[in-house]
Amino acid sequence: MRNTEPVSTIMSTNIIALNRTDELETAELLFKRHNIRHIPVVKEGVVIGMLSYTDLLRISFADAVDETETEIEALVYNMFTIDQVMAKNVVTVNSNATIKEVAQILAQKEFHALPVVDNGSIVGIVTTTDLINYLLKQL
Repeated sequence: MRNTEPVSTIMSTNIIALNRTDELETAELLFKRHNIRHIPVVKEGVVIGMLSYTDLLRISFADAVDETETEIEALVYNMFTIDQVMAKNVVTVNSNATIKEVAQILAQKEFHALPVVDNGSIVGIVTTTDLINYLLKQL
């Protein structure tokens, strides 16, 4: 395992993102459709927040009701905006950051994903799952 390998080798580049004006229902659909747990919130390509599936679960009954019972979720989601639910003080890393540096950040913080930003624009996202899969390949 090389200590200097850049995070760009393990990050996801297929970026699913939200705008602060999107609906929380849209966020839930993206989480479920793409089987992801974190979505960066962007404004003109610049990361302004991060929404996690856990954030939605805290305010809704997303996993507690049948998929056909959308009225309850819609009512709860209409009470909040993405701006109110997303994490705003987002830590980002550059694509040249080492995997070790990213692992250290994620180990010290209470979140599980980092947007990867180059020249002010998002170019990827790296998650704890990406790190675990990387480590498993090394063993």
